Amino acid sequence: MLTPRFTPHRISTILLRRPLSLSVTQVRGWRDHRSRDPQVGTTTPIPDDTTIYTSKSPWYFEAGYAGWAKRPSRPFPPPFFSPPSGSFSDPLSTHHSSSYGGRPKVNGELLRGITNGDDALLASDNLIATNDGVGAWAQKERGNAPLWSRLLIHFWAVAAEQDEFGGPGGSPDPVRYLDEAYTKTKEVLSEPNAWLGTTTACSALLHYTKERKPMLYVTQLGDCKCLVVRPTDKSVVMSTEEQWHYFDCPRQLGTNSPDEPLVNAVLSKLEINEGDLVLVMSDGMTDNLWEEEIAEAAVEALHSWESDNQQGLKQDDDGDAGDFDKGMRFVAQELVLAARKIAEDPFAASPFMERAVEEGLAIEGGKLDDISVVAAVCRRRKG
Repeated sequence: MLTPRFTPHRISTILLRRPLSLSVTQVRGWRDHRSRDPQVGTTTPIPDDTTIYTSKSPWYFEAGYAGWAKRPSRPFPPPFFSPPSGSFSDPLSTHHSSSYGGRPKVNGELLRGITNGDDALLASDNLIATNDGVGAWAQKERGNAPLWSRLLIHFWAVAAEQDEFGGPGGSPDPVRYLDEAYTKTKEVLSEPNAWLGTTTACSALLHYTKERKPMLYVTQLGDCKCLVVRPTDKSVVMSTEEQWHYFDCPRQLGTNSPDEPLVNAVLSKLEINEGDLVLVMSDGMTDNLWEEEIAEAAVEALHSWESDNQQGLKQDDDGDAGDFDKGMRFVAQELVLAARKIAEDPFAASPFMERAVEEGLAIEGGKLDDISVVAAVCRRRKG
């Protein structure tokens, strides 16, 4: 059974245009009136007592993430989450390195990444990812899409780490990593801990060529998207193509879905430049902003942050320009704010509305959905 994201309905509509792009100033002005901040951060947390396999690549990501959820996540059930005594909350994204009592686990290990609504995000030195859990499972008694998206991103990251992201002189195999992650996710969500759900998946892994130039490995299954943006001219040098069964029903991994990583996942490889921006996003972003808007907003946010932080960007004696992870966090946050403004505007034109009209559905405005973005910049390792 394939799970669409929503049941379309027909309404009378007048199609309205909106400006092509939103400036950072416009977004900041609206941000002062928003009801709730997005959650933001840089590298997503990992347990202190876990063996970390670092990449041998001379290149790495400075990364940051941001997310806004249209509704709170469905709580993770035991044994994946055990609230602290006296607490009824589900602090999926709190960062406690000394104690993991308030963080979700699998097989006793802290889960990688964070949860945003039904989505899951991962930001690390050489792997960034966004998985989009299909929210329709919230209507099922044992449906838990955020659990599926989070477990899949956790096992995906672990598989990549254990292979040392391709190893020195080797080639990464992100589709195999995804297949291993999918197999393990199905195992831990089988009886007696059976929970239903499906999720899309998208990741970008940074490796290198024989000439030691940065090489990006992008894996896509479903309607999340990866964009590579060149800040020098705001051009989109790579854009993955969403995968659909039919309108608003993407390819997805999980309960009753026929899709499988080794059959349906698409791997794209691209040699990139130092300084290129890599954006991995859920459809909450791409349903509300066109690619040109995303690229322009990302570069404008980066330049705005750089102009405000010139002192922090001065190179130290070792030649290491730090703090770019904070810049990427700012870029991700501004993108989420721009997309959310359209999502909450019932009169705005949007890519989702455009596709719906092409399908003969009278829908206007943006699409209110979880909005998740991981933004990263390609950097050379010190030394």
